[in-house]
Amino acid sequence: MTARVLNPRAIDASAITLSALCMIHCLALPLLAAMLPLASVWAEAEWVHKAFVLVAVPLSGFAIVRSATSPGGLGFMLLALSGLTLLIAAAFLKPLHEVETPVTVTGALLLASAHIWRWSRHRNSNAHEA
Repeated sequence: MTARVLNPRAIDASAITLSALCMIHCLALPLLAAMLPLASVWAEAEWVHKAFVLVAVPLSGFAIVRSATSPGGLGFMLLALSGLTLLIAAAFLKPLHEVETPVTVTGALLLASAHIWRWSRHRNSNAHEA
């Protein structure tokens, strides 16, 4: 019996949620930062970006490894790895500091798109089995 946490749909849903939270953080917090001094400190905190990436890497990495042998897995892997690479680069490479937000948002969109694509493929394949 497989634990629910290993369910590909649950992994994708978690990854999509994490990507959405990351994008909200990147896009909404700078706006709030203009209004709330405390939010500006949190919006610019380097640890926040690194924390999101450190959660995204194992979660998406697990999904990527599991999809390696599935039909359409190569497309998911390429899209997800591209997104993860951009997220890691934006969070950890100092030379990208000036373009951190657009690189992060692009990476999050690529990663979320990969998981949405994979999730819809699983949902469609389960509908055909019923």
